[in-house]
Amino acid sequence: MSPNRKPFKNPPKRFHPRGVPIIYEDHDIVVVDKTSGLLTVNTDRLHETTAYFLLTDYVRKGNPKSKNQVFIVHRLDRDTSGVIVFAKNAAAKRFLQDEWSTFQKKYIAVVHGTLDEKEGVISSYLAENSIHRMYSVKDPAFGKLAKTGYKVLRESDKYSLLEIDLQTGRKNQIRVHFAEKGHPVVGDKSYGRKEERSIKRLALHAASLSLKHPYSKEEMTFDTRMPTYFRKLMTNQSMLSLKATEPSSRRHRER
Repeated sequence: MSPNRKPFKNPPKRFHPRGVPIIYEDHDIVVVDKTSGLLTVNTDRLHETTAYFLLTDYVRKGNPKSKNQVFIVHRLDRDTSGVIVFAKNAAAKRFLQDEWSTFQKKYIAVVHGTLDEKEGVISSYLAENSIHRMYSVKDPAFGKLAKTGYKVLRESDKYSLLEIDLQTGRKNQIRVHFAEKGHPVVGDKSYGRKEERSIKRLALHAASLSLKHPYSKEEMTFDTRMPTYFRKLMTNQSMLSLKATEPSSRRHRER
């Protein structure tokens, strides 16, 4: 740490915003575990109940005249939960966005059915139509390359629990790739199938993010627990034999 920099003092937990539990915070970044159903950033219709709004209010400590703010680095879909990092200054934002493609992003998903290949990479070119729906095209001139690595962790007679390595970050990439493969993410209202009433949310979670700190340049990894809901989806079904490691619990690690 620079000798001119004061050590960062974490605010008491009672001041932390609801809906975006803070995993880690310092002078440059704040990393949170976003809940499903919460938008990352404002839309034309919604300006307040977003992760961005809640965290901006948090760093301003309720003072609307404060110059403190957070900066968008990346986004998660509204119904996707999990790790998301915000920058706390413009320099940190630029660094994180410039280096974003080099960072590792792991997701956990529950998809319909069982996959013939238990591990692999789905690759296609993704394009967007006039109603903002993504789909794969064969001609690279009309789409952007998207690569999704995956490994089956567990199987039941209805679902598969997957660990996903997001190798590129295209809009709705994971949801589109598995829907087109015939195994849509459970609870996906846009690309999936008509669900039973018992399905309460999209079964997609940003489980882990490894990045280089914008100031110290240290390698850092942030992990979150798999939502209990995912485990319930799997255990409510008859389990098939498949050995796998349990997704990690929430922790912060510097290497």
